[in-house]
Amino acid sequence: MISEEVFYAMEEKPTKILLLTHGGWGESLTESLRMILGAIDCVHEIALRPSYTLPEYMGMVREYVDTISPDSLIITDLFGGTPSNVAAAIGNQTGIKVFCGLNAPMLLEACVELQGDGTLDFDTILAAGASACKDVVAEVKSNMK
Repeated sequence: MISEEVFYAMEEKPTKILLLTHGGWGESLTESLRMILGAIDCVHEIALRPSYTLPEYMGMVREYVDTISPDSLIITDLFGGTPSNVAAAIGNQTGIKVFCGLNAPMLLEACVELQGDGTLDFDTILAAGASACKDVVAEVKSNMK
């Protein structure tokens, strides 16, 4: 008979999208995307709060990362901030891909991919995030010509 610990160790870890943001605005973004996608079970956020020390925050992120697949994705809000620096260290240790510049199109693309075939196309996700920044008036004018 297989012990419970061995059984759970044999289970495959899920591929997830982990958001690391200042103050928890990633959860607000996820809530907004629920209006488009419905239930989103593939996203988890660990918000950096002013009361957390760096070791506490790093510990929370490491603890969660231990439960997910190396094929997962960490998305942070701001390059060079504590969430990005923590993600960089963990990504370097685990091989989990880390992007910064979290925005709705980037997260939407990642969620659609995971809910579709269960995998992440990192190039497509990064492109979706990068192409989201536009001068709206200029775009509308150029499309009216």
